[in-house]
Amino acid sequence: LVVNWLIKPFTMAALGILFFEHIFAGLVDPQTAREYIAGMILLGVAPCTAMVFVWSQLVRGDANYTLVQVSINDIIMVFAFAPIAALLLGVTDIVVPWETLLLSVVLYVVVPLIVGYFTRASLLKAGEGRIETFTAASKPFSVLGLLATVVLLFGFQAQTILSDPFVIALIAVPLLIQGYGIFAIAFLWAYLWRVPFATAAPAALIGTSNFFELAVAAAISLFGFSSGAALATVVGVLVEVPVMLSVVKIVNATRGWYEQKAKRT
Repeated sequence: LVVNWLIKPFTMAALGILFFEHIFAGLVDPQTAREYIAGMILLGVAPCTAMVFVWSQLVRGDANYTLVQVSINDIIMVFAFAPIAALLLGVTDIVVPWETLLLSVVLYVVVPLIVGYFTRASLLKAGEGRIETFTAASKPFSVLGLLATVVLLFGFQAQTILSDPFVIALIAVPLLIQGYGIFAIAFLWAYLWRVPFATAAPAALIGTSNFFELAVAAAISLFGFSSGAALATVVGVLVEVPVMLSVVKIVNATRGWYEQKAKRT
């Protein structure tokens, strides 16, 4: 929770400002740079809530811990996403309407939580095993929905991605540093606290990954489809998959070392 909410959003904002107001200042006009920073901030304030289950399975993480972790993050996001995003956007001189941030949280966090709760309650009343049957039946549609979302996101930004790949590379630099940096902080912190590997792995992965659907939706709502903020969140999706796969590989490769060191101490 400390990494996800007290470190990650602020390091993302700091990296965005460092690169686009200083290091890359001469390569991007100031207005566009601010939009890129805004998109990165929206990514940083939204820790992963769905794909982390996939990453956790790939590292054989504790499924119960992962579920609790995601649930707590969802609840915190309901109350923390809009205030932290507004604070960090305000620090970077980007004024945004509070009602748009709140509407994004309601549509993409609160409504799914409520629908999920009542769906589960009705399935439990219908008898044992109905949840598993429903999950198995709906899983293909959820995968198709995720793929359709990603395709549409890249479709809206296809012209920019193809015509100016240099900008994509500029945005990717701070996002890559953020992803690997947050993973290192969380994973090493878990090691120093002697957290069991099956818990440490998903604990490190949830902060590394992002709730990109919420970030993209908020960016589009605040700045528009063709904005630099929307582009930055889409680049976040582009960067996230290879970063997460490489991080999963690192976690699996260090499992023996981690567990051996933990036993010795």
